[in-house]
Amino acid sequence: VQLVESGGGLVQAGGSLRLSCAASGLSLSNFAIGWFRQASGKEREFVAYLNRGGSRTDYEDSAKGRFTISRDNAKNTAFLQMNSLKPEDTAIYFCALDRQPLLGSIRRSQTDYDYWGQGTQVTVSS
Repeated sequence: VQLVESGGGLVQAGGSLRLSCAASGLSLSNFAIGWFRQASGKEREFVAYLNRGGSRTDYEDSAKGRFTISRDNAKNTAFLQMNSLKPEDTAIYFCALDRQPLLGSIRRSQTDYDYWGQGTQVTVSS
């Protein structure tokens, strides 16, 4: 099983990035998706969640209205569209997968997730 994030980089405040998480060795359709981030010197924190069926999302407060989580099961890939980026969004972003029922409950805890990617760096300059 492997999760590979991509799409990070350096962007000016107000800009956008689209992160991708390509999964291999499993079928993404069997998993809920989470995105987390870890800023330098801080704990890793929850950013966004999408359930298996694609019908339920959840976002950390600062991400609401700016970030959108999505999935393409046919491509075995998850996405995080990030708009109106701020310097405080600077962090390493990780995708994670949680094997749960089709209409599972929202998962914000890192311990709920079974697989993790290696992360992609997002840097937002002011």
